Amino acid sequence: MNNYTNDNTARRYKADISIFGTTQIHLRNPFIVAWWSAAFPGFGHMMLCKYPRGYALFIWEVVVNIKAHVNLAMIYSFQGNISMAKEVLDTRWLLMYIPVYLFAIWDSYRTTVDLNKIFILADHEDHPFNSFSLGPTGINYLDKRNPLASIMWSLFIPGLGHLYIHRIMTALFIILWVVVFFYQSHALEAVSLLFLGKIKEASVVLNPEWLLFLPSHYGFAAFASYVDTIENNKLYEKEQRRYLMENYQDTGFQILKGQKVK
Repeated sequence: MNNYTNDNTARRYKADISIFGTTQIHLRNPFIVAWWSAAFPGFGHMMLCKYPRGYALFIWEVVVNIKAHVNLAMIYSFQGNISMAKEVLDTRWLLMYIPVYLFAIWDSYRTTVDLNKIFILADHEDHPFNSFSLGPTGINYLDKRNPLASIMWSLFIPGLGHLYIHRIMTALFIILWVVVFFYQSHALEAVSLLFLGKIKEASVVLNPEWLLFLPSHYGFAAFASYVDTIENNKLYEKEQRRYLMENYQDTGFQILKGQKVK
């Protein structure tokens, strides 16, 4: 195991391994990141490991969405009841909601473009980064994980896929809010009633305004954990390759491209 630490002696690093998780930069499609910000403000920034900004936008989305009744208006719109959708919207909150919603999309796109440029430079500089962290509160290390397992656990309960790959900050935040969404929407209560064959009661007990948060939450948890697992695996392979080359490869070893060894 190497003794590298990210002590800011290099200009750029591609990753950092800490007790609380693995933080890394890699090439991303800015349109996909912007799309997740449109689906739920904060998700795009959380994908980029911009956690404080992502958490702030996420909480803003939940609070202002509920106060403005945006989800409720969407439900009425899906039902074709446009007049009722206009009726339930609270314009005092809605006029605050729109600028922040647009900012989340724009800023996540802009940040992704910037981080892609930084990653290209960091990859060219190729400074060593730490791959093992051990302390009183836990242990984290680079290794390979199964991306399909990340999806599977995320579909059971959002956040478990991120726990599987030791993305602790994101995992705890996602799990906390999925509990809030389940409780406020009465989704699990409705599922219990469905198992008992009480379909009408299950429909009545649901709170659709809170229920509409869950699809985005599940989708993001599965997608982000899958992508993070793949990138984590790439990071592991690159770090392992560097270690083997530095410690076991002969300094005179060369691969002559296009020439056959006789």
